[in-house]
Amino acid sequence: MIVKLAGIGDCQTPFDTAVVIPTVLRPSLLEAVRSVFAQDLAGRVQILIGIDAVLGDRALLDSLGAGCPARMAVFVFDPGYSTSVRHGGLHANCFGGALRTILSFAANSRHIAYLDDDNRFAPDHLSSLLEAVRDHDWAHSLRWMVDPDSGQPMYVDATESVGIGAGIWGQTQGGFVDTNCLMVDKLTCQPAFHLWSLAPLQNGGGEDRLMFKALSQSLRGRNSGRATVYYLTHPHDPMHKHRIAQALRAGYIPAALGAP
Repeated sequence: MIVKLAGIGDCQTPFDTAVVIPTVLRPSLLEAVRSVFAQDLAGRVQILIGIDAVLGDRALLDSLGAGCPARMAVFVFDPGYSTSVRHGGLHANCFGGALRTILSFAANSRHIAYLDDDNRFAPDHLSSLLEAVRDHDWAHSLRWMVDPDSGQPMYVDATESVGIGAGIWGQTQGGFVDTNCLMVDKLTCQPAFHLWSLAPLQNGGGEDRLMFKALSQSLRGRNSGRATVYYLTHPHDPMHKHRIAQALRAGYIPAALGAP
């Protein structure tokens, strides 16, 4: 069951956009949700939070609705079990199982954006994507890479999540767009929603690459041209050395390397 925590009373009227956030209740979820609250979009926003497993403090749920703007509504989907094989479920994706699929269908909006619980949006993320997706099936932003130690933005990603046929994945994979940077038209993109629950990579992920391939090969996409996502880098990520090198080229010294 999906329960509304806070927000406007009329939820039957479709929202201008929805934001889907899978979570294991990490403390960073609060900052992620508050970055949605801070959006400059004047329209109505639905926030759908899906709990994969409770690895953090469940008391965090009591704080999620605090400060919710009058034009927004916060909903939580907590089935009481995980849908991911990582925590005993049936779906191969280890980073949320079937949550993005389920909540994409449940969203009461034609346009859906996605946010991981350790990342955040810039204030103009949703407004700029809604402008970009007009007359298209999907749109994407660019992203800032964030230092995991200091929490500071290091550089704008110009090599990885940069769109169709671009970047270091342009020749081998046709390009790439990170999940957090996407906005999709629910009615035209829904045949691909099941891909969110799959995992072509050995680490239990890769659903983002499957989704990008489906979107880019058969549907119309557009780049907003704005870096409106703050993406937290992780030292265990295979791309971490590449990202550190990019940060150094951009003149940023990561905290772990001795930045003051």
